[in-house]
Amino acid sequence: MWGGCAVIFVTVGHQMPFDRLIRAVDEWAGSQSRNDVFAQVGRAEYRPKSIRATDFLSPGEFEQRMDEASAVVAHAGTGTIIAALQRGTPLLVLPRLSRFGETRNDHQVPTAKHFADAGYVLAAKDESELPERMRELETFKPRTKIGGAASPELIARLRAFVFDRVG
Repeated sequence: MWGGCAVIFVTVGHQMPFDRLIRAVDEWAGSQSRNDVFAQVGRAEYRPKSIRATDFLSPGEFEQRMDEASAVVAHAGTGTIIAALQRGTPLLVLPRLSRFGETRNDHQVPTAKHFADAGYVLAAKDESELPERMRELETFKPRTKIGGAASPELIARLRAFVFDRVG
């Protein structure tokens, strides 16, 4: 059990279905007799058998699920990654792949690799790696929690860049 009060929140975002992720987590949860997994599945064709799920969440419901989660499993979208890092919540990502029609290009592959290599997230290259990464997720601690605002140094550099270009 994940620290006595386990809640694993799985999210696929809002743009396209990600049945491969939902199926992999659902099969893992069934094989482990887990009853602590909740998923936002989008317009999925695959309907989970072992986990609780809803198609969509309002922004407020999404925030509440993120706040209550002991761990998050998701696509490698930067919005979801940032939301988990702001909370310091352990995150496992599985990148969407264009060859499966999950996205228009494979931009999530380098995103997942970058954040995993830096110690912010765990990443599974494909669904066959998911069970092992789920075991690692139980004890994984993100490298650091991030704030909700840009640093003053970054803002100053951006202002200088924009105003130097405009002027």
